[in-house]
Amino acid sequence: MTDFTMKTDADGVATITWDTVGKSMNVMNQQGFADLDALIDQALADDAIKGVIITSGKEGTFAGGMDLNIIAKMKQSAGDDPARGLMDGLMASHAILRKIERAGMEPKTNKGGKPIACAMQGTGLGIGFEIPLSCHRIFVADNPKAKIGLPEIMVGIFPGMGGTTRLVRKMGAMAASPFLLEGKLSDPKKALQAGLIDEVVPADELLSAAKAWVLSSPKIVKPWDEKGYKMPGGTPYHPAGFMTFVGASAMVNGKTQGAFPAAKALLSAVYEGAMVPFDTAIKIEARWFTHVLLNPSSEAMIRSLFINKEALEKGANRPAVADQKVSQVGIIGAGMMGAGIALVSALAGIKVVLIDAKQEAADKGKSYTADYMDKGIARKKATAEKKDAVLGLINATTDYNALKDCDLIVEAVFEDVGVKADVTAKVQAVTGPDCVFATNTSTLPITELAKAAMDAEKFIGIHFFSPVDKMLLVEIIKGKQTGDVAVAKALDFVRQIKKTPIVVNDERFFYANRCILPYVNEGVRMLQEGVAPALIENAAKLLGMPLGPLQLTDETSINLGVKIAKATKIAMGDAYDDSADELIFWMADEGRLGRKSKAGFYDYDEKGKRQGLWDGLSARYPVADDQPDLILVQHRLMFSQVLEAVRALEEGVLEDIREGDVGAILGWGFAPWSGGPFSWLDIIGTPYAAERCDELTEMLGARFTTPALLREMGDKGQSFYGRFGQSQEAA
Repeated sequence: MTDFTMKTDADGVATITWDTVGKSMNVMNQQGFADLDALIDQALADDAIKGVIITSGKEGTFAGGMDLNIIAKMKQSAGDDPARGLMDGLMASHAILRKIERAGMEPKTNKGGKPIACAMQGTGLGIGFEIPLSCHRIFVADNPKAKIGLPEIMVGIFPGMGGTTRLVRKMGAMAASPFLLEGKLSDPKKALQAGLIDEVVPADELLSAAKAWVLSSPKIVKPWDEKGYKMPGGTPYHPAGFMTFVGASAMVNGKTQGAFPAAKALLSAVYEGAMVPFDTAIKIEARWFTHVLLNPSSEAMIRSLFINKEALEKGANRPAVADQKVSQVGIIGAGMMGAGIALVSALAGIKVVLIDAKQEAADKGKSYTADYMDKGIARKKATAEKKDAVLGLINATTDYNALKDCDLIVEAVFEDVGVKADVTAKVQAVTGPDCVFATNTSTLPITELAKAAMDAEKFIGIHFFSPVDKMLLVEIIKGKQTGDVAVAKALDFVRQIKKTPIVVNDERFFYANRCILPYVNEGVRMLQEGVAPALIENAAKLLGMPLGPLQLTDETSINLGVKIAKATKIAMGDAYDDSADELIFWMADEGRLGRKSKAGFYDYDEKGKRQGLWDGLSARYPVADDQPDLILVQHRLMFSQVLEAVRALEEGVLEDIREGDVGAILGWGFAPWSGGPFSWLDIIGTPYAAERCDELTEMLGARFTTPALLREMGDKGQSFYGRFGQSQEAA
């Protein structure tokens, strides 16, 4: 079986069809490159063939990109000299695309050659757009659901099969930057407006339009292969181009703080490649791509943000029970959280019963969806008809009897055991015995809450992150008696609403908050010690954290931190460490509750825009004359999180390190470049991690004590993915 086949018609036009065996969407692999190369050779050598069309055998799509499982393992398969092996492999692939681009033209005169068109039925991503870019004209079916672009930067690499070099030469560095540095995707009409593609045609005319062009004896030489070519916007040594590249460098470093190696490598490839001929630029691109692939960050990001994330979304840890697709969900509580859950459920086509104590509150919860759809209409991403259809799925009411046909309940009321128990009883007086009851909570023990349920096996925790419509992660918590059906129901629901689930066992703070709180507390402790607040915040951002611990506290609200601290102290008694409480309790007393009160660790203007760190902090906690080393500050922030992740695995709260890594990145933005806590420990090595914990413990106290599991792995020189990843990959 081959992924590429070729047929030649009576007019001498050869159609090469890409149809990856066993996949719903085309993905490129090493054999696919070889197959394509052989067919291009055959077409160029056959005098009866006048031109070529490259298209897809998958209805509605062209290609989803490279098989990232292969990219993730390229380094391991590159031999004893991985840099040389990778470079040679990349240049061999470049040669195939360059062969398509040159199409048999005479090198010096650019005469001859056969026109090669790409006919894309729909979505083309990564190599699925880099192949079209090497063709002489790109035709795309008028398919508004299609997405076209180069999203590689989102998984820790960059377009390394010529996409970077060709797009910059086609559009100029400034115009290409959102598509390269942000991974921006476009529908066909917007891609045409941007200059990414050449024509948008009706789907039923796609191949005929491409064929007509091939037979029209078109000019096929690319601009960058002609004499006198000048890059749009200017090269780095051109006055206009100089300003472009200075701005691009500032933008990249401003957004990434230097923590994401792929962005810097991409910019280097563009800058250096812009000053040399095309074929040399391709070598430069390949060199920088090799550099990124050899960086452990790329392997970790691909593994966590693509391979592991996709596996979890497909139900890698789903119990083997019958399909539990949700047909109607009841949501109790129409506040911000309940309203968000109603929105994403209705967008997924699920009927929703939205309950609140007062009709006014229920209606306000439904209006959240109306406002969301209005914004979509304003951005031309939704229609009035779509809005009506989505709103028609939501029944906002105070009547609990409306829940009788629901197969899943998601309770999202006030975080109080008594309140939740009362709601549970009211709901289960109406719903049937097969209805699964899920409580949305971030801190309350599921096993305790399940005591109010008629059947603890059908009771489960679902922890949504706020805002629900934007946050990708959902944490599913199993109580001690939660059964497989409830777990499957929760997983299937999360899949329906297009979120990524992780499943954890019931312990205080579950997984995400268990790791977030020490991060916040460590930042507060350092401030109390006299560490400059700006050093704390910027150290976190230089690690790739989206928010420093002080800003994160402002965003989530300081009084919430006070509430959690008080509840935790009651639960833990003498075992509770209150060394971080003094500052947040004082700020709460001062009325500085964070962004919502326009006063917290930061000052805010009247519109709530953050202005800068509050200078009142230094009055109570003076900044010390001697400031700690940046690495020490960063290690305090990182180890405070990753040690909790290790303890969660050690104690059985986490059952799968993939969930620990994916959950950390999607849940609270843990340094995405690292691939997550367990990937980060693998990058720095468990022997060093254990040694560093000992140093931090001696310096700062027992909270940095090396977990027994990490100590054992360090002594044996083991990695987390080496020890725990193999069985999960097999599953």
